[in-house]
Amino acid sequence: MGYFITFEGIEGCGKTTQIRLLAERLKADGRRVTLTREPGGCAIADKIRGILLDADNRAMLPHTELLLYAAARAQHVGEVVKPAMEEGGVVLCDRFTDATIAYQSSGRGIDRDTVDTLNSLACGGVRPDLTVLIDCDPVLGLERARRRIDASSGPREERFELEALAFHQRVREGYLALAAGEPHRFLTVNGSGPVEQIAAGIIRQVASRLEEQRHAVR
Repeated sequence: MGYFITFEGIEGCGKTTQIRLLAERLKADGRRVTLTREPGGCAIADKIRGILLDADNRAMLPHTELLLYAAARAQHVGEVVKPAMEEGGVVLCDRFTDATIAYQSSGRGIDRDTVDTLNSLACGGVRPDLTVLIDCDPVLGLERARRRIDASSGPREERFELEALAFHQRVREGYLALAAGEPHRFLTVNGSGPVEQIAAGIIRQVASRLEEQRHAVR
């Protein structure tokens, strides 16, 4: 069985950069790596992503949002994550179930049991072996995210960036609570430091975890 690593954090925390750097390093070390993301990761889920992140859809109700995330995840897990895990490689995913808890439960206020039930249905037993949480002050994160959006020539995926600061603060608090509750699964990293320094720390920790797994399956 493979090894499943997810990256989490608020908008603009730097997780997308860090997950790419980790993928490059693991590939250079000769590992089979699948790099994917949520929402999205496959054709059907990418279409749902377009709906979820389009700022024109700001009237979307919280439960509609939650159900769309679950639908995208079910397709993504079945089409991408599970097959890659069965091949024995390392799967790196930019956001997963913890994002739904942080954004839709902590952020939107949807009952946690409802979120957990939908996550369970969508994942079919798949859970991360390691989750890298890149913690960041929401003010800094939103500034970074808006600069990235303004510089992009693609679709303006900014529905969440347009939320009030208080929403992003609740999301951050939700993530930190999750990390405190599962300290072995979470690696919490300060996202305000230099990119290279953050990457080096993540690579060391991931290498250690992969070595633990290798010894465990002997």
